[in-house]
Parts: sequence; C-alpha cells; structure tokens
Amino acid sequence: MFDNKLYLEDIENIIQSIDDWNFIKNKSVFISGASGMIGSLIVDVLMDVNYKFNCNCTIIANGRNEELMKSKFERYLNDANFKLYIQDINNPLNIDEDINFIIHAASNTHPMAYSQDPIGTITTNIIGTNNLLNCAVNKKTEKIIFLSSVEIYGENKGDIDKFEENYLGYINCNTLRAGYPESKRAGEALCQAYIEKYNMNISIARLARIYGPTMLLSDTKAVSQFIKKAINNEDIVLKSDGSQQYSYLYVADAVSGILKILKDGKNGEAYNLGDSESDITLRQLAQLVANTKKRKVVFDLPSEEEKKGYSTATKAMLNCRKINTELGWKAKYNIKSGIERTISILEKQSL
Repeated sequence: MFDNKLYLEDIENIIQSIDDWNFIKNKSVFISGASGMIGSLIVDVLMDVNYKFNCNCTIIANGRNEELMKSKFERYLNDANFKLYIQDINNPLNIDEDINFIIHAASNTHPMAYSQDPIGTITTNIIGTNNLLNCAVNKKTEKIIFLSSVEIYGENKGDIDKFEENYLGYINCNTLRAGYPESKRAGEALCQAYIEKYNMNISIARLARIYGPTMLLSDTKAVSQFIKKAINNEDIVLKSDGSQQYSYLYVADAVSGILKILKDGKNGEAYNLGDSESDITLRQLAQLVANTKKRKVVFDLPSEEEKKGYSTATKAMLNCRKINTELGWKAKYNIKSGIERTISILEKQSL
C-alpha cells in the first residue's frame, strides 16, 4: 500500500482534515479491530502523524490473529511508539500501558460472518465492548469512540426519507440476522450506562456502509463483492433485484470522520457518518462498478447461507446534517470517485 500514490494521498487528506493534532501529543490510542478495513487505516494515519508532527503518540493495535497483525503492521514493529496487543476482546483485558483514547473498531461487519459466526458477532459488540469500557474506567481513559452502524435504525417505516440520529426504526429481533444490529444497539446502550455510572467521555459514530482499498479479502458485503469482480475483470453479480437504497462511504472519509469525532465529538452524542452524494440503489451501484471496467451486471440467486446474512432493510440512508453542521465535517469523495479510487489502488496491489 505504501508504494501506492493514491493510498498515500488518502492518508495525507485525512491528516489535513484535522486542524490540530496536539490533542494526541504524548498520549496513547488503543484501536480494537486494528487489522480490519477501518482500524488498519487509522493505524497508518496515526503513525504518519507521529512521523510528520513528532507527536510521540503510542499506538496500541489490538487484534486476535498474531500472524495477520504482524504481517499487516510489519513496517512499525520496531517503532517504539507502536505496540501490538494480541487478544480477543471477548476476554477481560490486562494492558500495561496507559490508554488515553480508545477507538472500538472490532466487529464482524459482513453477511457471511453474521450467518457463520452469529454468537461471535453478538459477543464482540456486547461483551467485548463491556471489557473495553471496564478497561477504560481502570485506565481513566479520556475519550472513547464506539463504532456503530446505520443498521441500528433497522427498517425505514416509511415516515422519513433519511435516518436522523433520533429516529426509531424497526428490527425483528427474533431472527439470526438481527444479531448484528441488536448487539450494536446494546453496545450503544452500554456506552450510555458507563457515561452515567462512571462519568466516562464516549461518542458514537454510526457508519454508513463502508468500502475502500483496505477491505479484507474475506469481506462478503455486496459492494466488496462487486469490487472484487471488477478487479478480476469479471461481470458484476447482483443477488437481488437491486432496488435497495443505501448510504455508502469511502473508508478514508470514514476514518477522517471518526478522528474528527475523537477530537471534537460531544460526550454521549451519536453522529451519523455518511455522504449524501453516495446514496444509491444496489443496482445503480452494481452498474457503476461494472462501468469502470466495461463489464455488465448479471443476476444470480443467493445461496441459503448467503441469504441468512443479508440485511432485510430496503431503504437505509443517513441524514448527516448533525456532523456536517456541529463538527464541520464532510466527505471528500462521492460514490463514483471512491469506487474508482478503490479499484485503482487494489488493481496495482494485485500486480
């Protein structure tokens, strides 16, 4: 990735989106799920901030798979400001270092994981979150960011065009697929409980559907599958009629928004994190990806295993007025430029 001009440009754009990095100077940031699509880019950004501004910030990268983590962050292993913390956060945490900030990015976030590991999906978002919050209390952590999801709103009841932060949607909890959104809801409720009982400083980022060049090869989200097909110069496979309307966000924009919330987000507040120019139907998205490689969209019925993990929401778009107006954040890339950027970066990686 670090030989790729566009990826380095993404990192620089994120760094420029924050007006003052002194808030992490001589501090420490713990990132759960550090090897994931969002967590890995956060690590790269913060390490580059250290190099550029001499922040002396300790980055503690957490993940379960030691081999993957060492491979992902090989360039930092000998850096005194980088620490690997290999542990499943579903187990109680015992960390020696002080922790000033926590970004909780660990979670199953794609359909096959929901259907094949439904218990792990739920426990990471509830038990793992509780373990991190307990650790934060003991470490007197200054600020915590809990990464939540557009999926906590469930089904649009037809009374609103886009979800605002105070919207109450509908989720049928008596389904396998409900494990992800319901556990994210419970994770948010845990955050509020810790704020009340321990006077913790916690903000919540409710993310749109995220895509980008740091996506894992195991990712089974529709947009990720479309991108993989494009990179392989294959037709784009759509496993529905594609009428669903969703909000999407390029991963570099997601990270810039998360870091903005880390710096300026208000205690107890949730912020929708998306891009109004990236609201699109699944069919339009498939066609957009197909057009980048002059391929066509083909339709195929999903397997029963695949269907178990699919969202039932048919219209799930975010109103991001709150973060735009209160924190002055907005996305840099729309869906077209973000998709083109992702494919360009990943194509060079596969050479």
